[in-house]
Parts: sequence; structure tokens; C-alpha cells
Amino acid sequence: MDEARRRGIGVEVLDAEGGFFKLTRGGRSVVCRESLSELTHAVAMSRCDDKSVTRRLMIEAGVPTPEQLSLSPKTDDLSEAEAFLQKHGSIVVKPARGEQGRGVSVGIETREDLKAAFEDARAHGGAVLVEQCVAGDDLRVLVINDAVVAAALRKPPQIRGDGVKTARQLIEGLSRRRAAATGGESTVPLDAETERNVARAGYQLDDIPKAGEVIRVRRTANLHTGGALHDVTDKLHPAIEHSALAAARAIEIPVVGVDFIVTAPDAPDHVFIEANERPGLANHEPQPTAERFIDLLFPLSAPRKT
Repeated sequence: MDEARRRGIGVEVLDAEGGFFKLTRGGRSVVCRESLSELTHAVAMSRCDDKSVTRRLMIEAGVPTPEQLSLSPKTDDLSEAEAFLQKHGSIVVKPARGEQGRGVSVGIETREDLKAAFEDARAHGGAVLVEQCVAGDDLRVLVINDAVVAAALRKPPQIRGDGVKTARQLIEGLSRRRAAATGGESTVPLDAETERNVARAGYQLDDIPKAGEVIRVRRTANLHTGGALHDVTDKLHPAIEHSALAAARAIEIPVVGVDFIVTAPDAPDHVFIEANERPGLANHEPQPTAERFIDLLFPLSAPRKT
């Protein structure tokens, strides 16, 4: 909105709480919800919403993807998923539809955790996906108007013991700091997934971790569940950039956040995880994400190059 006003584009807030606003210049108006605009059609949104559909499109586009299994939410027989777990040793369980990391369990290694993760994922409705867990870092690549504008490594939230506070207190403190830094957008939920990751380190939530001990309290690096971003745009390997552009073209979407697991942002190895049709723009500073978004919506408003 600030970038639009800077260019003389009219801004009307339609629903501040929901993030809806309208931009107007001359005879053209565009309604947006954050980085989602009317230029993203419903078919593209549905392709992002259903992760099994997204994956099929990525395979057809030649984008590397992890092996995956789809389960009906009505099934009570997890034998196929258990065989998948035995094959890969570590898996991800997530709802086929959803966003912001809800219902996602990463690093499942036991039958008991598989059952709990399945119950959590199917509570969000729709099919449940069981996916090969690939080791590496979480990378978000932002594509706007068929160009890579920004790339950032997303680090999962972690706490450091001080020998005094309980794990719960440390997590609550971290959550408050992340909320303050992101205007309330990022917090660490005290849910079964967080509890499971604390237990992996040998603690319960009300135990006191040893001073100096670092505990990763989530395996996913989603911003909404406490993850933090580190800009790596200038380091992005051409192979990853190629896959991000191929993903956006396959979905036919003008603005998208494409998520990969990578060994390093400047290395060619990567696998596709998912695509987000409403990626955060401000999270990628200092990259010119707002400028490129307004360029897309109002091309004639772009400053002339000298």
C-alpha cells in the first residue's frame, strides 16, 4: 500500500483485519488480499490449494519432488503408510489442503507418531499426504510476473536452555519475540507437534532444559509457526531458479511462493515441497518485492529506467 501511494495510486482499505484493499489508477482498479490479487485466477488457486494436484503438475514440469502417498481421511488402515515409513525411515505427514503449516508433522519415525500425525492432519479435512522426508534447509523462492524476485532460507524456531526456565516458558518467550518482530504474524504454537519435538530432545514441556542446550521445537520453518527468514537471493543456484519459474508457469500463477528443501541455496540439489498463492512480501526485505508486485498490477506506473 505504501508503494502504491508513492506512485500516486489510490488506496482504499476494504477490510483491514482480513488484509483486503483496492488499488485504483486512472480507470483501472484491482482488489487484493495482501499479495493475492484478482490477477490470480481461481484455477491457479485450486492448484496451490490441493497439494496432490500441485505435485502432479511439478512432475509434469520436470521439477524434482519427493516420493509421496495419498490416504483417504476415512481410512483406519495405516498399513500402507507404515510400509512407506519403513521404506524411508523418516516421513512428513500433512493435509492435502491447507496453509501456514497447520496439521503438518515432519520427521515422523515411529508407528505411534505416524498415527498421531495422521489424526492431526485429517482433522483439517480432505486427504492426508505421507511424504518422504528429505534432509536439508527450507527455502522460499518468490516469483512475481515470471521472474524470481527474492529467495530466503527459512529456519525453524529453536530455544536455548538457561537452567532456570522450563521448555514451556522458553517457547512462550520465543513466541512473544517472534510476534513482536512480525506484527503478530509469527508465533510458536504449544501443540502436539511442538511437544513431540521437545520430547525428541528428552524433555517434557514443564522440564527445565540444561543451560546452553539448543532444542529445535518445530521441524518446519513456516513463518506462521515461528520460523525466521534469511535472505539468500544473491546466492540462489540457477537450477533452483529454473525450477521455481517452471513451477509458477505450471500453476499459471503471477505471484507465488515456491518452497523447496535444499542442501544449500547455492547448490543445485533441491526438491519441491509446495506452492503458496499468498506469499508474504515484507518478509523478504531488502528485496524489492512490493515494487515488483505493483509493477505487475500497474505496469505503466513503474519508474522509467534511465
